[in-house]
Amino acid sequence: MSDIKAQFETLQSSKLKLRNSSAAERAAKLRTIWEATKARKEDLFVATNKERGTHDLDVAAELMMVKGEIEFAAKNVAGWMKPEKVRNSMATMGKRCEIRRQSKGTVLNIAAYNAPTAESIVPAVAAIAAGNSIAIKTSEYAPYSAQIVQEIFNEALPQDEAQVFQGAADVAQELLALPFDHIYYTGGMTVGKIVMKAAADNFASVTLEMGGKSPVIIDKTADIANAAKKLAWGRVMNAGQVCIGPEYVLIHESRKDEFLRLIEEQINAQYDSEGTGLQNSKYVPRIINERHHARIKGLIDDATAKGATLVCGGGSDAADRYIEPTVLTNMTEDMQIMQEEVFGPVLSVLTFSDRKEVLQSIERRPTPLALYIYSKDDAFIEYFLKNTSSGSAVVNSNCIQSGTNPRLPFGGVGTSGMGRVGGYEGFRSMSNERSVVHQPLDRFRDILINLPPYSKRYNNLIMKALK
Repeated sequence: MSDIKAQFETLQSSKLKLRNSSAAERAAKLRTIWEATKARKEDLFVATNKERGTHDLDVAAELMMVKGEIEFAAKNVAGWMKPEKVRNSMATMGKRCEIRRQSKGTVLNIAAYNAPTAESIVPAVAAIAAGNSIAIKTSEYAPYSAQIVQEIFNEALPQDEAQVFQGAADVAQELLALPFDHIYYTGGMTVGKIVMKAAADNFASVTLEMGGKSPVIIDKTADIANAAKKLAWGRVMNAGQVCIGPEYVLIHESRKDEFLRLIEEQINAQYDSEGTGLQNSKYVPRIINERHHARIKGLIDDATAKGATLVCGGGSDAADRYIEPTVLTNMTEDMQIMQEEVFGPVLSVLTFSDRKEVLQSIERRPTPLALYIYSKDDAFIEYFLKNTSSGSAVVNSNCIQSGTNPRLPFGGVGTSGMGRVGGYEGFRSMSNERSVVHQPLDRFRDILINLPPYSKRYNNLIMKALK
């Protein structure tokens, strides 16, 4: 027996114990995880700086997401666990109907590298709140963070309740071959398909949080200076390695020149405030590895070779894993950058004159994880909220819908994912919603006229109801 299979069986051995654990016990475990995480704050600052060149405040924001989810779940899990009474129908009159949310069993969370602490812990919060044991497969691209996450869980919870697995694709494949009850995956569509197929072999439910090309629609009525400021931040933060990051802009043709001028100004104002150059800025992170650096640089080069105009940026340093914050315009559909998610600090800008052009552009691409609308026109905003599909949407801002409010469920739709995490919706995703009907046995309510041989009274009752 492999070590991974043995570890999995250890996690499975606690199913009944955890299913029957109290709300107070689950809340205490969550708070223990937060205390163990908080104690390693400085180590996580160092680790993510090594991996992605992050500023400490960038990591602190990630930890605030973790803290918010833990505090919300710990406060509310008792209410979530209570049976939910539901109204009777005609057929269940005199009975008591309820929904009980029961743990699924053992959950696998496959985390990504771009926010390795939050992506490891936040799905685990939902799993633990729902009474499951949890296996976490950390990203091999963020090994320093992975080691700390493993140490956090080793300290916070016993081995039969939580285990962290480090390693590359072979470890993920071995885990996916095991009969987990639920799988949570963060990453791209290609691996997402592999996860779904593996889950199908064991009839496991899944939550898939993937990305795609998230569009930004900027109306002619928009506050362009405000949009440029927010989009400069939204595209450059974490070096663009953000699943909900704005990928491309569709702006009314009358506002294009103004926007291009202002976003270049904002990139420099925010990320080169000390005048040392963008590459030397402490606010511009690095691409996670050489392979992804080469891929992003290749997308820029392909676009410019096919006629795209560099508004700003375009530079890179492979040894430093640095991609200069870049804005491109005059885009065409034959450019590779318009067909795949960049996951880097590169923003493509297109124009429109009619809103139907916007719909056509969005529909040419996979369903996005996020959609952003900048406008002062309520009718314009409602048109795109009603006529587009995305996992989430934000009006007059970007990247503020994930990890900021545990009452908002977060996830994708179609090619950008399925299922939800965050607060109660995460708890529900990790639970089996079990319908329970209680039949009283007193003679006034335990009426058995529906059993054969059917009486004339029952026949008349049903036939009348059908009319």
